[in-house]
Amino acid sequence: MATQTMAPPPTTQTSLKTQLRRAERRRKLNAFLLVAPLALFLLVIFVFPIGSMLWRSVDNSELSQALPQTAQLLSAWDGQQPPSEAFYASLAQELKSALANGNIGSLGRRLTYEDPTLRTLVTQTIRKLPDTPETTWQQTFSTLNPRWAELSTWQALKKAAPTTTDRYLLASLDLERNAQGEITAVAPEKQVYIDVFLRTLAIAGAVTLICLIMGFPLAYLLATLPTGTSNLLMIFVLLPFWTSLLVRTAAWIVLLQSGGMVNTSLMGLGFISQPLELVFNRVGVLIAMVHILLPFMVLPLYSVMKGISPHYQRAAISLGAHPFKAFWQVYAPQTLAGVGAGTILVFIMALGYYITPALLGGPSDQMVSYYVAYYTNTTNNWGMAAALGSLLLIITLVLYMLYQRLVNQQTPNRR
Repeated sequence: MATQTMAPPPTTQTSLKTQLRRAERRRKLNAFLLVAPLALFLLVIFVFPIGSMLWRSVDNSELSQALPQTAQLLSAWDGQQPPSEAFYASLAQELKSALANGNIGSLGRRLTYEDPTLRTLVTQTIRKLPDTPETTWQQTFSTLNPRWAELSTWQALKKAAPTTTDRYLLASLDLERNAQGEITAVAPEKQVYIDVFLRTLAIAGAVTLICLIMGFPLAYLLATLPTGTSNLLMIFVLLPFWTSLLVRTAAWIVLLQSGGMVNTSLMGLGFISQPLELVFNRVGVLIAMVHILLPFMVLPLYSVMKGISPHYQRAAISLGAHPFKAFWQVYAPQTLAGVGAGTILVFIMALGYYITPALLGGPSDQMVSYYVAYYTNTTNNWGMAAALGSLLLIITLVLYMLYQRLVNQQTPNRR
């Protein structure tokens, strides 16, 4: 006689489901607590600085913070008719408040970007501005300086009135807005940044290509040698990591200068009759950057090649394939993951290099990072520095997405 299995009572089923839900919630909570420190670290160290940089590239709040009421009047003004007495009265009142609050410095710096003479005009006006006008504020301002009666002065103030602006981003692309608000190219003698971006991409691409050409055979050698010999040679690959970047760059200046070891050796061997120009030009920049970034290409390639079995290539040769054909069609495709990782790593790091091009390159070899540092440390133009950095970030992300798309098309999913 077959025994019948009794189903658990409904209360028991409900209790089991409740316990399972509680266990699942505890598991998710524990997982969240494990990743919370890392997420907080990325938020503070990575997300917040990038978000701040992106905001600074469009931030234009200096005038609206120093002269809030005047900024509102300027925003509503058409810019074609002369400003009314209300403009002058508001400006007179808020200039004194800005001086007392310490906002004159940031206001003057922002106005300098529109017209270098506006800062001097504002500071001179504040020193001479009376508490009350003799007749009208418009006549008082015009008496202090005739430029306050010019329409161009107020038009420049109107450009600085909005809280956000595309001025810095457009300037980073050698563009500007004319008096009618249309986007136009700047004068040819002022076009700088497009060439700088193209130069940055060219240098980073050249360094990446040279590192790949040099790093691939080196990684292959390290992956195929016996473990003891490979580990010994790996020490020499990692040796640059143990030396300061500034020290390595200075060492290349000593080696590549006219009386340095490289030129002296070449002249001693009879290969050249006079010293070569290897420093303070593009050649010196490429040599030093390749030396610094080569390990970042070798290590990803080595980690991938070490996991590739040599039996595949031997089997192809035993079946009649030429050794080079077996290497190119059997071994090389398996290294694409390492090639991609090393290429992206070296290229992205090369895009942001500053010290090496600044010390080893000439004026025509400076990259975007040089101008970011210039606007940050010299002119305190944070908007322009943030705009250049933001465009460089966007270019990097676009190139990375294109690269990923090409890789995905060339390596279809395998079941």
